Amino acid sequence: MTRTYPDDPADAFPRPPRTITDGEGREIEVVAADATDTEALVEMYLDFNPEDRAQGIPPVKDEAIRKWLDVILDDECLNVVARHEGDAVGHATLVPDNEDEQELAIFVLQAYQGAGIGTALVRTLLGHGQDQGVGKVWLTVERWNEPAIALYEKVGFETSNTESFEVEMAIRL
Repeated sequence: MTRTYPDDPADAFPRPPRTITDGEGREIEVVAADATDTEALVEMYLDFNPEDRAQGIPPVKDEAIRKWLDVILDDECLNVVARHEGDAVGHATLVPDNEDEQELAIFVLQAYQGAGIGTALVRTLLGHGQDQGVGKVWLTVERWNEPAIALYEKVGFETSNTESFEVEMAIRL
């Protein structure tokens, strides 16, 4: 499948590690993540609200979560995790799709949504991608998920396909 990307690259994004103060006044650390973050992410995903799952991810059960994390925390993918007081509260990943394309996925625990953590995760992950030479990033989002679509547009994603029940968006880094 051929995706449509904006002609112009996005501006530079912040790189990990960084600390932000979210809309609730909490200090949130956003850092690059790898397999050493597995246990913290398993705990986060076990607490994840079932209504916030899309396309079967994140998985529900411990073993399935671990298998999924084994795939996305490998050297091929780029990951950032948001931590509050040492606990993982958000996670974003870029998964290679084609030679120069990466698919973005993001997850924020319900108690931390709407406070700017998702925006910080996406911006920091895109900065991490810029550092690693990622050229193109795409994602899909359910068309009813207006808060997520607004977040992606604010960061610089543009709608590239609306032919299904999901909206496809893309950005050129």
